[in-house]
Amino acid sequence: MQKSIQVAADSPWFSGHFPDNPILPGVAQLEMIVTLLSETTGRPVKLTGMSRVKFRKIVRPGDLLDIQVAPGTKKDQYTFKIIGDNQDVCSGSIFLAQ
Repeated sequence: MQKSIQVAADSPWFSGHFPDNPILPGVAQLEMIVTLLSETTGRPVKLTGMSRVKFRKIVRPGDLLDIQVAPGTKKDQYTFKIIGDNQDVCSGSIFLAQ
């Protein structure tokens, strides 16, 4: 699964994070992955765990992100990578309840 997203400058995720230096929180990046999986499967999914998640690059308003998600080796596991400006932004594995 793959999707490109431009981070909206007026996203509520930037509210208070941080007033003069807006940075997209890591939880928002994980939410993008869960949302993509929910849209792809056509049903709600719930994040139940994560493993080896690494945040490598700051995401700012207006950044274009490429989200890549693939089934993992365990039941209900998915590996993911978010790329921005040809650099790894975030990667790891998540576990879902469906």
